[in-house]
Amino acid sequence: MKVSGFTIVRNAIKYDYPIVEAITSILPLCDEFIVSVGNSDDDTLALIQSIDSPKIKIVQSVWDDTLREGGRVLAVETDKAYQHIAPDADWAFYIQADEVVHEQYHANIRAAMQQYKDDKQVDGLLFNYLHFYGSYGYVADAYNWYRKEIRIVRKRNDIYSHGDAQGFRKGEGEKLAVKQVDAYVYHYGWVKDPQAQQRKQETFHKLWHDDNWVEQNVVKANEYDYGVIDSLKKFEGTHPAVMQQRIAKKNWAFEFDTNKSRMKLKYRIRRWIENVFGVSIGEYRNYRLK
Repeated sequence: MKVSGFTIVRNAIKYDYPIVEAITSILPLCDEFIVSVGNSDDDTLALIQSIDSPKIKIVQSVWDDTLREGGRVLAVETDKAYQHIAPDADWAFYIQADEVVHEQYHANIRAAMQQYKDDKQVDGLLFNYLHFYGSYGYVADAYNWYRKEIRIVRKRNDIYSHGDAQGFRKGEGEKLAVKQVDAYVYHYGWVKDPQAQQRKQETFHKLWHDDNWVEQNVVKANEYDYGVIDSLKKFEGTHPAVMQQRIAKKNWAFEFDTNKSRMKLKYRIRRWIENVFGVSIGEYRNYRLK
């Protein structure tokens, strides 16, 4: 079984992305790893070059900054990286620059890839998600955070990155047929120094909107206000080993009273239905369970 990892990254240092942790968290599961490094304002290229592994294959790309609708440039760049994957790969393992996989799930992931390797009716593998917010001790639990997404796909000409690169589609927009993996992706995009988070907000929205929208909707500040969140819950588990050094360097404080949820009424109703009947309604699904 041959597995190729792939990712895209730009300005990882400037915006404090845990890209090294992201890559190294799944590197043991991969036979090669494609890293597409975009034109950056910092030393992102040197950071990726510092990863000591012969599996790493770096390609450089220039992002089209005129693609400012719906985060389209992220999908375009993801497709570029996908095209560099070895044609004989059985699976392509995608990881974003702020996502990390705990080593406790490696065995489950490897077993799932092996189990479905020859089942060509399975287009990809679906992961659960934990979205950390404000601190490494809290995860978002409102329904506006996606709870599952595809991160392993076949290497095929008809599969491509969808939307803002959150997931994948095939053909003329058809959802991929996937199997669920008993594993989580830890999303750390909302856990970083408040100053870096603010810089990211002021720049990252330009991948989705024009300058006028950004001017009207993105608050100007020196630091991001993590307090503007509706609902969180305490994280009771452990973090991946590759994240321990980053966690130890955390230099800001954030506390949230989990008993004072400001979750919207429609989400509270959904939570009640799910707790009572075990059914999740109205959930966005960028996939088709097989």
